[in-house]
Amino acid sequence: MPSERFSPDDPREWLNRARSNLARAQAKITGVYLEDLCFDAQQAAEKAIKALLIKRGVTFPYVHDLARLVTLLEQAGQEIPEFVQRVEALTRYAVVTRYPGLAEPVTEAHYQEAVAVAKAVLEWVEDQLGSDA
Repeated sequence: MPSERFSPDDPREWLNRARSNLARAQAKITGVYLEDLCFDAQQAAEKAIKALLIKRGVTFPYVHDLARLVTLLEQAGQEIPEFVQRVEALTRYAVVTRYPGLAEPVTEAHYQEAVAVAKAVLEWVEDQLGSDA
């Protein structure tokens, strides 16, 4: 559990939430679908990106579309490394895979990739925020 909570307009609170989602995504629990763990990976990346948007003073919509959020960062002058661009692939885990029958079941390889991408994005955002994180 995070040691301190911050106000909703503080990037640190968004990072706390991102870290919480990543921890859940990495905790493989018996009986939990990989789709649900991938949703937590997507949420970790989304909240991390939103933390950076807050830090930059950019108003953002409450959407799960990671490509749209990354575009907002770019428009604000943020250089986006290629590995962060890969985060767009996680958007599908926010909606389509959460419901039965809308997508094929998530494979172990897809799950591992989702967690790796989310972790890399979170670490990148932490680096961008520096000591504020």
